Amino acid sequence: MSRFLSQATQNLRPSGIRRYFDIAATMDDVLTLGIGEPDFTTPEHIMQAGVDALHAGRTGYTNNSGLIELRGAVSAHIKRLYGLDYDAEKEVLVTVGVSEGLYVAFKAILDPGDEVLVVEPCFVANAAAVEMAGGVAVNVPTYVENQFQVTGADLEAKVTERTKAILISYPNNPTGAILTREHMEQVADVARRHDLMVISDEIYERLVYGVEHINFATLPGMYERTILLSGMSKSYAMTGWRIGYASAPAEIMAGMRKLHQYLIMSAPTMGQYAALQALIHGEDDVAYMREQYDRRRRLIVDGFNSMGLTCFEPRGAFYTFPSVQSTGLDDETFCEMLLRESRVAVIPGGAFGESGRGFVRASYTASYETIEAALERMMGFMQRNGFISSAAPMVAPVE
Repeated sequence: MSRFLSQATQNLRPSGIRRYFDIAATMDDVLTLGIGEPDFTTPEHIMQAGVDALHAGRTGYTNNSGLIELRGAVSAHIKRLYGLDYDAEKEVLVTVGVSEGLYVAFKAILDPGDEVLVVEPCFVANAAAVEMAGGVAVNVPTYVENQFQVTGADLEAKVTERTKAILISYPNNPTGAILTREHMEQVADVARRHDLMVISDEIYERLVYGVEHINFATLPGMYERTILLSGMSKSYAMTGWRIGYASAPAEIMAGMRKLHQYLIMSAPTMGQYAALQALIHGEDDVAYMREQYDRRRRLIVDGFNSMGLTCFEPRGAFYTFPSVQSTGLDDETFCEMLLRESRVAVIPGGAFGESGRGFVRASYTASYETIEAALERMMGFMQRNGFISSAAPMVAPVE
């Protein structure tokens, strides 16, 4: 039956994440550090807003662009955090997560064959979104020596006459890297000189530790060149509600809205009411969850470094990206051995692009106690296989 599938569909690379979850699903007593989903449930008052919407009979479509109250809250949120003014009517779109935002952004700006510079390692759907929209994803590798921050030179080396846009995702999944102002300005310089759009996926914008998140559109001359994407999933523990949002100049947004109307109609109504509650009253929840993630972050980074899995300090999102090169194993072999022998699930870095090979992604969305237990199992795995001395100390809790 595969003859009925389009060549474009057949050419899409399967998710490198799914395989390890499928293996883990057949096993008992697996501690997973693989999933990029908060272990917190949606805060009660946010959940209640969605429930209240259901009980009030608010179960029909909303405006195609989303509830005007929610778009107004998004606009006010961006203004409060970054000083940017987006018109709620014309420049904000409520999407079904950032995933839909990515697709409609690329579909709106790309003609067949247009190239997008996709900074990697990155979320597995990034390059696929470009290709599904008819574009060509040109991967731009980053390196641990630069703390996985893209440089202007990295981008410049990949620009051709077909390049139309740059996709950046900071704070980054899978590395936890952030992009400093200096590096952002290098990206902006390339965009200006080559007349490119920038799609900035900032879904982890509220989850940074000891640093300030810089919104890309705040850079000089970038407001009119930037499509900003964010949403509720990560910072507000609302993954299943599927509410994201995009903000962009009115002319670009008009194209995105047109595609969204045909593709989606409108994002889930009860989810929009919950998102409205989160943006207006959820700041304390964000602060609490960020504090807990930071505590876990320090535990897991110290743990990896203590067992010889060198890990640079992630300053955003909720992922670590330790190197497994000291073991002599490639990242896929390491992950499969660890899962089968010690019942700990992490994801090979190669699933997120070629520059991720030799690393693994471990999320600290699991509880502090689960992370402690997983680190103890990993220490045992490293010792039993002779990757480190059997006298190496076990991981000590970090407070």
